[in-house]
Order: sequence, then structure tokens, then C-alpha cells
Amino acid sequence: MKKVLNLLFLAAMLLGAHMATAQTTTSDGKSWFNRTIAGAAQIQVTYRNNNFDQLNRILNNNNIPSLSGNDIWINLSMNHIHKQWIFEDGIGLTPLSTSENGNNLKAKYGQGQLYFRAGYNVVKTPDFRLFPFVGLNFSAAMLKIQDKAREESTNDFSQELLTSTSSKTLYQGAFGIELGGGYDYLIKMKTKRIDNCVEIQRNIPIGIRAGYYINAARSDWKVDGHSLDNGPDKGQSAIFVSLNIGLGYSIRKL
Repeated sequence: MKKVLNLLFLAAMLLGAHMATAQTTTSDGKSWFNRTIAGAAQIQVTYRNNNFDQLNRILNNNNIPSLSGNDIWINLSMNHIHKQWIFEDGIGLTPLSTSENGNNLKAKYGQGQLYFRAGYNVVKTPDFRLFPFVGLNFSAAMLKIQDKAREESTNDFSQELLTSTSSKTLYQGAFGIELGGGYDYLIKMKTKRIDNCVEIQRNIPIGIRAGYYINAARSDWKVDGHSLDNGPDKGQSAIFVSLNIGLGYSIRKL
């Protein structure tokens, strides 16, 4: 955790130094940097239930054991603050879930997501933030079937090229809407000044995000761009809860 916080500190300081040293001016001679710039670099760990019922029935019918888990998301995000408005964007993934039968046939399942949120801070205290938000979520699920027995049936390069196996990678895209709220408690840190012209107020936001994910649309399952019928098509709408920690900054021109 200490290394992670150090990386976040470095990112924020680099941003602060960049903003402080920028000397771009407008046509009337005024610096473009004429307002407070605030935000945070964050790590978010999210729980959102993933329903494997349909997929596991199909796997079991093909003698592949059931998958489980894949409910935990690890996300890197940034938020951007303008007055009472809070904008948040992030990218995340789930650790792989795996299963394997006695014939070296293995299934691996994982997900990735990209999300954007807009919220409004309903309190004006400098000690914490409380905000409802709405967000857009773009995600993809990946199912990899690995037929190790047939893949490793030969040591000859040429024969391996045309060996018939069950190995393949399938994927499905999804679009979702997030409705929720967030809370951040701000641990204040020492203020830093750069060349007596820029002041950087730092903090560590520790908080929570909670709400409901609406799986509004899903694509067909595909393999190499080819759409597949009769695949798992149940929506994955669910409650989500995220724990949040990061490094916040507020850069003000003196």
C-alpha cells in the first residue's frame, strides 16, 4: 500500500509541476491558468455480483466444470472537480476465474470495463464530499477455452499449426448505466508551494461508492468477429459497492 500511495503522490506532483510551470498565455496576455484545478488519482475495489448460471449450464453440458467468483473489480480512476461538480473516469478488470476437467480442458473467464460518472457535491464543507452520481459503463467479458491435451499432443511446429483443438477465445460486449452515490472523507496533508506562484493543497480521499448497475445492452457472444447464437444472454444488472482511496490535489494560482 505504501508503494501505491507513493506512486499516486508522484503522479499528483508531476501534474502540479506541469501546471505550475506552464506559461501559455491568451491573446490578451493573461495566463490560461486562472482558476483552481482540483481532482484525485484513485484506486477503487468494487464488488458487483456476476451471474454464471447460464454459462455454467452450457459448460457443464460440455464436461467443463463450473466457474465461480469474478465479482471483484480492481479499478484505476481519476476524478476532476469543478466547483460542486465531480466527474470521475476509470478503467478496471477482474482477476481470472478458472476451472479445469480431468482431460486438461480448462476454462478461463475475465472482464474489463471503462466508466464515466458525473456527480454533484451536496455539501460545502472542506472535510468531506457527499454526491449522487450517474454514470456510463462500457465492458467486455472474455471466455477462453484451452485444450491443453491436444495443444501439447505434438512437439513438431508444422503439425501443431493444423492440430485440431477445442481451444478458442469468445467475448461479449456490454453497455450499462450506473445510478448511485459517493462519499469521500478527506485527510489533509501539508500544503506545498512552487516558486511562490502556485499552491498545491494535498489530501488523501478515503471513501465509498454504492449504487445499482443497469445492464442496458449486450452484444452476441463472438469468436474472431463471428457472432454466435444460443449463448448466455441473461442481463447482469446488480448492486455495486466500491471502496476508494487515492491522492487528491487542489492547485491554486497565488
